Amino acid sequence: MPPEPHGHSGHDPAAEQCLHELFTVFGHGESLGALGHHGGDTPLSEDAIDRIGRRLSHSLTGHEYQRSAPACWSATLLRGGVLRVTTRPTPEVGAASADSHLLWSESLSRRDFVMTAVIDPTCALAAVSGADLRVPLVQGGTNSYANFDYAASAPALKQVTDRISTLLPFYASVHRGAGYASRISTEHYEASRSAVARFLDADHDQVVVFTRNTTDSLNLLAGCVPGETVVLDIEHHANFLPWTERGRRVVHAADTVDETIARIVAELCRRPAALLAVTGASNVTGEVLPLERLASIAHQCGARILVDAAQLAPHRRISLRKSGIDYLAFSGHKLYAPFGSGVLVGRRDWLDQGEPYLAGGGAVRNVGVSEIEWARAPHRHEAGSPNVLGAAAIAGACDALAAIDPTELVAHEHFLADRLRTGLSAIPGVDLVSIWSDSPDCVGIVAFTIADYAPGKVAAYLSAEHAIGIRDGRFCAHPLLANLGLDAALRASIGLGTTTADVDRLIGAVSALVTTGPAWTYASTDGHWNPTPETRPLTATSAEGATPCQVG
Repeated sequence: MPPEPHGHSGHDPAAEQCLHELFTVFGHGESLGALGHHGGDTPLSEDAIDRIGRRLSHSLTGHEYQRSAPACWSATLLRGGVLRVTTRPTPEVGAASADSHLLWSESLSRRDFVMTAVIDPTCALAAVSGADLRVPLVQGGTNSYANFDYAASAPALKQVTDRISTLLPFYASVHRGAGYASRISTEHYEASRSAVARFLDADHDQVVVFTRNTTDSLNLLAGCVPGETVVLDIEHHANFLPWTERGRRVVHAADTVDETIARIVAELCRRPAALLAVTGASNVTGEVLPLERLASIAHQCGARILVDAAQLAPHRRISLRKSGIDYLAFSGHKLYAPFGSGVLVGRRDWLDQGEPYLAGGGAVRNVGVSEIEWARAPHRHEAGSPNVLGAAAIAGACDALAAIDPTELVAHEHFLADRLRTGLSAIPGVDLVSIWSDSPDCVGIVAFTIADYAPGKVAAYLSAEHAIGIRDGRFCAHPLLANLGLDAALRASIGLGTTTADVDRLIGAVSALVTTGPAWTYASTDGHWNPTPETRPLTATSAEGATPCQVG
């Protein structure tokens, strides 16, 4: 059974030591006594811990700087219609040193500090499968498909499909075959680990384990964590549900990033935890947490940090080595590699000591009737025939993304997301959804609601009448939606294949809905909205619709 919540009825030496070390490391000269602890057996009060947490988080996060920095910078037209995008500098996540971090924070407070990247948002940033897809409309005819569901599953990059096409003729058993095709498949599979490690700038003691997806990765790690895990209540279910076996402690997110970090500090100081598990970017709103600072906080409190990067990895470069992130997980199908594979990258010791995720061939060194000698990670957790095509697809996506200038990628994304937010905000009855008021950054995800319209009906309308794909529901983040006071919402997510024309189509379609209403009729069956009648050619199963996340 998980341990009971830690109380505050007495002196807590562990908490005091944690706070003392934190203040020593980060240069705070104030004593614990001045902050509410008076020594002896006097309890360390809730108020004292919270005030300490706020002061510490402010020193780590650049409190005043975050509030002065807009989440997305605007774009300005130059002569000839080419966009000059003004944006924040975009180093790898965690790439700044301690000294450069201070300069970085100071730069955010200066409105005249800019970087510029010349982009053409009328074009896709990279070639993706389905870019020329045309789909039927319920009123007749067809239209090009506008995909705003990248956050759920991104289309394959051309480099990925090319790599798979090249490898398919050599597809064979991995690790267990002496044939030439097996040798080639094995080399591709193991080389894919190196590509992932290179893409994430993994440290020397971190290993790459191939899994099915992010959910699989986090459940695997949960079996290896030697203690309790602290999580926020904004997480996707994949980073919320797996941690219960050894004790999950939930921190309620505040209205600001600063206060949320203060609460994390306070919770880590109240009782030691083995792991802090946080999202890299919210799958609902796209808001990004300051991961390098959270890693520093976790380490100073004696914990490690896990980042669910399912939504972050496709949008931002991440350096595990420089950021101090101990474990990271992402899914291939969100990284433009939809071939059924995912990744867990992390420090070897826990993965070597944890129980094998699956028991079977490939995970062992030797098997006797009564004795088993398990292999070390990563093979320890990859029993059975591995998904060589999935691994190769992820490697191809990593290489392709690494070849894109990160400044250009962020500039392209910020321009389109800013255009979408501005356009939607101008429509009566449309409200944008966010978690925090001081988010320092946001990936290309825009969540919103429309007054008097169920999100499911809006999504059905956009698909049926405008050939626009958008997500609705609770996005497998039920606690977050509840905190926001929402039963469901709409989510438009932007990717490498998104263009200005796509954004303008979505804005126009939402405006038409609010102004004149839908041209077709729609009905809800078991929580899933469909046009009635449905005139598009669909299979019997798909016409009925799958069970939406808000029902499950």
